[in-house]
Amino acid sequence: MKAMQYTLDQLNGISSDAFVAALSGIFEHSPWVAEIAAGQRPFASIDALHHTMSNAVETSGEAKQLALINAHPELAGKAAVRGELTAESTREQSGAGLSQCTQAEFDKLVALNAAYREKFGFPFILAVRGYDRHGIIANFEARVNNSRGDELRASLDQIYRIARFRLDDLIDA
Repeated sequence: MKAMQYTLDQLNGISSDAFVAALSGIFEHSPWVAEIAAGQRPFASIDALHHTMSNAVETSGEAKQLALINAHPELAGKAAVRGELTAESTREQSGAGLSQCTQAEFDKLVALNAAYREKFGFPFILAVRGYDRHGIIANFEARVNNSRGDELRASLDQIYRIARFRLDDLIDA
């Protein structure tokens, strides 16, 4: 199911509450990002809106950044199995073929999720659009060997990519 679309002019002109409601899914379970952006309207472009929202996260401090990272579901994790993902995450994960994993691929993802969370204390995040499940697993296997600092940075960068995809899906350019 496709999400409702807005024009940038509509988003610039609606109430702050409606703006936050419309953009609440851009950053997973973190409407505070949209709340910050609401006060900085109007936006001249999707790029400007994305930059403002990403900058809100960049300047929020590590505690809020970790809360945002931890708001994301594991790839092919328990929430996906139980059908508890947001509509956005469900579309993204199934679009990358994660709902069609073989048992061996699923078992590998479960093991990688556990190892990654054990090492870093937060879930592995990848903007899966454009990847198939083999590419996702390869990326996962490579990143689990990084330092915590590198993964914190990579996670935020991936969240900004996810947010941009979601903005492009939401806003009729």
